[in-house]
Amino acid sequence: MLERAIDAVRRLRPKRVVFFTGAGVSAESGIPTFRGEGGLWRNFRAEELATPEAFARDPELVLEWYGWRRELIRQAQPNAAHLAIARVEDGIVVTQNVDGLHTRAGSRDVIELHGNIFRERPAGNYLRPDVVWFGEMLPPAAVDRAVSAIQEAELLLVIGTSSVVYPAAGLVTLHRGLSIEINPQPGAACTISLPMTAVEATPAIVDAILESR
Repeated sequence: MLERAIDAVRRLRPKRVVFFTGAGVSAESGIPTFRGEGGLWRNFRAEELATPEAFARDPELVLEWYGWRRELIRQAQPNAAHLAIARVEDGIVVTQNVDGLHTRAGSRDVIELHGNIFRERPAGNYLRPDVVWFGEMLPPAAVDRAVSAIQEAELLLVIGTSSVVYPAAGLVTLHRGLSIEINPQPGAACTISLPMTAVEATPAIVDAILESR
């Protein structure tokens, strides 16, 4: 199946490439997905802490959790998938991740749909993380850029995301060209689905992109 994807990329010779990434990319850098095993922190689930209601109820608890997450991310390094993606210098990265690892890997054009955990913005008497919490809308400017990029792309790579959570999931359906999903449990409506991890498949696909130019 990987060879089929590589052959398709070589035939297409894409110039406009978009990488749509989710938690599965960063999981291989040791960052928990928070929805799978190991997603608990002091017996709390992410869904119980990453909400405006939780912040209003106990801001110090929520900020403590985010402080712990930031330390985890600081210790993590971009993995082979992040580094491969960055090699496509004119590629656009649309990510649901808030960890900033794509930028640290060297990607130049990163659209952060869910914000960035290292930025802050005012919220009452506190500074809250500049991330999208459950029940909040995605930033319109980021969504608009992502929609345009995905619609104009010749090749869309959907990596490390189940693409079943809306509104992000709807973005994949906007693409009309060749799309390749890389995920151990495929679920996106893509042309080709590779049941592989990001680190296993992404470097080979990127090699094909660059060799075809």
